[in-house]
Amino acid sequence: MKTKFAPLMAALTAAALFTGTACSSTDSPEETTDPNQKVELTYWTWAPNMDKVAAAWNAKNPNIQVTVNKQDGGDPAVTKLLTAIKAGSGAPDVMQAEYQKIPTLVSSDALADIAGEVGSIKDKFPAGTWNGVTLGSEAVYGVPQDSGPLMFFYRSDVFESNGLQAPKTWDDYAAAAEKIHKADPKQYLGTFSANDAGLFTGLAQQAGASWWGVNGESWTVNINDAATQKVAAYWGGLVEKGVIDNKPMYTPEWNAALNDGTQVGWVSAVWAPGVLDGSAKDTKGKWKAAPMPQWDAAAPATGAWGGSATSVTTQSKHKKQAAQFVAWLNSDPEALKLLATEAFVYPAANESTSILTSPPAFFADQADFYTIAGEASKQLKPFTYGPNVNVAYSAFNDTFGKAAESKKAAAFTESLATMQKTTVDDLKNSGFNVAG
Repeated sequence: MKTKFAPLMAALTAAALFTGTACSSTDSPEETTDPNQKVELTYWTWAPNMDKVAAAWNAKNPNIQVTVNKQDGGDPAVTKLLTAIKAGSGAPDVMQAEYQKIPTLVSSDALADIAGEVGSIKDKFPAGTWNGVTLGSEAVYGVPQDSGPLMFFYRSDVFESNGLQAPKTWDDYAAAAEKIHKADPKQYLGTFSANDAGLFTGLAQQAGASWWGVNGESWTVNINDAATQKVAAYWGGLVEKGVIDNKPMYTPEWNAALNDGTQVGWVSAVWAPGVLDGSAKDTKGKWKAAPMPQWDAAAPATGAWGGSATSVTTQSKHKKQAAQFVAWLNSDPEALKLLATEAFVYPAANESTSILTSPPAFFADQADFYTIAGEASKQLKPFTYGPNVNVAYSAFNDTFGKAAESKKAAAFTESLATMQKTTVDDLKNSGFNVAG
């Protein structure tokens, strides 16, 4: 087994026989400090105004001072951190990390296991969200910060004029899509977008898929499983039938469709109001938020699109103090309110529902917006990411892009086999053991 694989597998299997050159959580560079000694922590994050949130901590903790360093999000943040880890210096104490990037960072031994420091706050978070920082193990590689539970957003005026209610099931959604498009051929209830794999991943998660997993000392890859096949066949069928659009999201054309009433629904996440406020200003007051349509109404579930944790890096010399800050940041009521009002994120903690008492401005007339969001958070299905999410997502963009253009349902399900093979081949070529 290659050295780079050992830290992740050791964490996942709790086996002591995995060794390597990289340090594990037991080899932490933690320094013993006097309780009264002042500790300086650095925190890399891309969330806005996080310095204002940290200021509240600093005011109450004069001996543990946090300096916020604004960073780019996504892949640039991961690359910068891994470069510092490899160099042996320059990494922060605390790092904002997308859930989907955590396996990559753990396999590179960049994130410390802080289970001993923060494990007691596990119950403050939905089980499905907490799963995102554990990789299915006893180890804990961060505390959930924000979450992106999937919800359904729709033009209530269009639904009312067509005698429709918010769809409770995916069969209801398909029927509504067909009725709306038949009544006005220019209108679509949604679009299948192949330029952002995150939404499709969340849809597969809702159906019960978990694309990566661990089997002993090996990774498993199950992108082409029955649950994901069901999701692909469903959306491919709607595209082939012509009752939903196939234009990509986040383009000028897509923005215009939201604003001019030709796209009258959007399967998205809790953060959607901000996008709608920017793209569909002329339609404010006409949209409603609803729970996700279900495959089984008797067992409601949802997936996630986006979200991140706050982690302690393996280079931190003050792991205990960094973990204290991380726990406060994501579970203390004062911090949660600041995260929502200053950093404009949807906090992952269960208590967020009681703190967020006013709906987003774009949904000012819907008082139960965050009640719906809170229920969605509790219904998140567990999902494990792997160390090569970027490869799988790139394969999605390529193969599903072609499928969407073809408007053939069969091309959607066939695309999953390509994604599966591409992801497995990359893991093997990168030196990871893959079962099956």
